[in-house]
Amino acid sequence: MPVHLENPDPASLLPVNGVTLGFAQAHIRKPNRKDLLVIHLALDSRVAGVFTQNRFCAAPVLVCREHLKSGADIRALLVNTGNANAGTGEEGLQHALRSCEELASLLGIASNQVLPFSTGVIMEPLPIDRVIGGMPACINNLVENNWAAAAETIMTTDIVAKGASRQISIDGKTITITGIAKGSGMIHPNMATMLGYIATDAAIAQPALEQLISHAVNRSFNCITVDGDTSTNDSLILMATAKAGNAEITDSRSTGYVALRDAVTEVAALLAQAIVRDGEGATKFITIQVEGGHNEAECRKVGYAVAHSPLVKTAFFASDPNLGRILAAVGYAGIDDLDVNQMKLYLDDVLVAENGGRARSYQESDGQRVMKQAEILVRITLGRGAAEATIWTCDFSYDYVKINADYRS
Repeated sequence: MPVHLENPDPASLLPVNGVTLGFAQAHIRKPNRKDLLVIHLALDSRVAGVFTQNRFCAAPVLVCREHLKSGADIRALLVNTGNANAGTGEEGLQHALRSCEELASLLGIASNQVLPFSTGVIMEPLPIDRVIGGMPACINNLVENNWAAAAETIMTTDIVAKGASRQISIDGKTITITGIAKGSGMIHPNMATMLGYIATDAAIAQPALEQLISHAVNRSFNCITVDGDTSTNDSLILMATAKAGNAEITDSRSTGYVALRDAVTEVAALLAQAIVRDGEGATKFITIQVEGGHNEAECRKVGYAVAHSPLVKTAFFASDPNLGRILAAVGYAGIDDLDVNQMKLYLDDVLVAENGGRARSYQESDGQRVMKQAEILVRITLGRGAAEATIWTCDFSYDYVKINADYRS
């Protein structure tokens, strides 16, 4: 089961003025499950996105990039699960484009005002007729309060749905931020095998929105890893409908921008952490906090070296304080001039290593006590400067192998 994570209460996912969501059972891969989602946006909404850096990116990612680059006013998002439409060549690209054309026709908009998204099995043709066939049902149940159903619709190997909302005040106006995400395995920046959609009714200019999504993703989805694999379909979309009535935010130094930025980042971080908590077969949620680096980049290097190590992750699963594995991962992280005598390693409040070796005060029983917890803090101080970074990850269990071995069956 996921680590301290449950399906969100539908009432906790607040409607965003200017955003409606509709879903359908299109039988794309499996019968009797929600697998097709339409998100419809009010006229004059602003949209920004970040996508996978995998060179073998999926057809819908290519189309999304082009449609955003065209400068078209994005009015709709189309999401299917069960099939990634990746590794499908020219046919896959044509299917992605056709899905945009068909939805645009139904909504009375241009095809480049639609962003398509797919997630699921790679290298299988997208059943485009089923996708098209499910569109009318999606449109027929477009409503503002469908966020919980939308979160279920985009799931693949996820055990629970993922969603979060926050409200703030800007210029005396209540601003709502609501987001959903899917992701469980094949998680690693940049970004993770995930789809994420965050909407707000704030009024914000496009350049400021682009800055905001960059800030948020680098403090959330680009701080997680489950297994070190980077997907072909990773996408995060930030939508702003301008329906809240605040004065348009244009200056990234303004108090309104900072308030919105921090609230969106909080929602993004909650969604990102939920992905790790629901990591395939996860039994432990692990925060790796690296401090005292020359710069943030080297802190991230160390954090990811520890977080990616199968030896470290299996030790956490077994609650085995075989903590030399963490030291080894720090050592091969790629900091050539690291002075190991300046480094310290803590598990929660337990000092494990200092001065190049095991701390005199360390008792294995203390390490084992922490390792048995469902949530664990690994704190590494490098003694080289003032920079820091935080990475979230999980353990490797027997179920991770089972889930991924059986994924296509």
